[in-house]
Amino acid sequence: MKFCSFASGSAGNCYYVGTDNAGILIDAGISERRIKNALKKINVPLETIHAVFVTHDHLDHVSAIGRIGEKNAIPVYTSAVVHSCIERNSKIQCKLSSCKRIIEKYSPVNVADFSVTAFQLHHDTKDCMGYYIESGGTSLAIATDLGYINKEAAEYLLKADNIIIEANYNEQMLINGDYAPQLKHRILSQGGHLPNHETAAFLSSHGDRAWKRVFFCHLSEHNNSPEQVLQDVNAAYDAAHVAQQLRPILMPLPRYQPTELFEL
Repeated sequence: MKFCSFASGSAGNCYYVGTDNAGILIDAGISERRIKNALKKINVPLETIHAVFVTHDHLDHVSAIGRIGEKNAIPVYTSAVVHSCIERNSKIQCKLSSCKRIIEKYSPVNVADFSVTAFQLHHDTKDCMGYYIESGGTSLAIATDLGYINKEAAEYLLKADNIIIEANYNEQMLINGDYAPQLKHRILSQGGHLPNHETAAFLSSHGDRAWKRVFFCHLSEHNNSPEQVLQDVNAAYDAAHVAQQLRPILMPLPRYQPTELFEL
């Protein structure tokens, strides 16, 4: 199984998961042009994309969903609640129709080379989910846009070989920063975003879990940095006395640029 992040953050989110024969996207929160250019960069024809799985309806995750899904006849999978929210979003001009697919959480969906299972996350929207993806004996779980690590998220993150997990902000940077009080309150709430220290505590408390790679997604532009994430996570590993050789490969994902194509 292969993975590439096309964009990760409040300005747009889109991830590619693929094999030698097929691929899927998680979210489509950047332009159709950027998605197609990112696919071209990793030599993946758009025709090999068999589905888009949507986490939730916030615009930074779905801004191009109609153009990618309906225009290109690519099925779009998410819950009935999220589909309803997308349909009512006036900023999404190209609406989903024939490409709409409704899924139920915890019921695996088989698409091309993949088995995909949605699980519940908690964020300030009507519905939000993560995905557990299996293919070729390898697994990947993604949990982005969650205020805290709920038990369902923990279950799927712990059984995956590789994970993509939110590390949105460093708490002190946020508290001491320039955001308005109400925005700070929203981010800090259980319906907001996951801070570095909670992500770090989860990882370090499961130091015996042999994840291959851990990707950190949705980093704040103003209240975090790739260096800060690694510092906070490694400090938690150090405090938990987790040896370097037992730690997974740690990779903060860039906000705007596509990554290399990783072999998981």
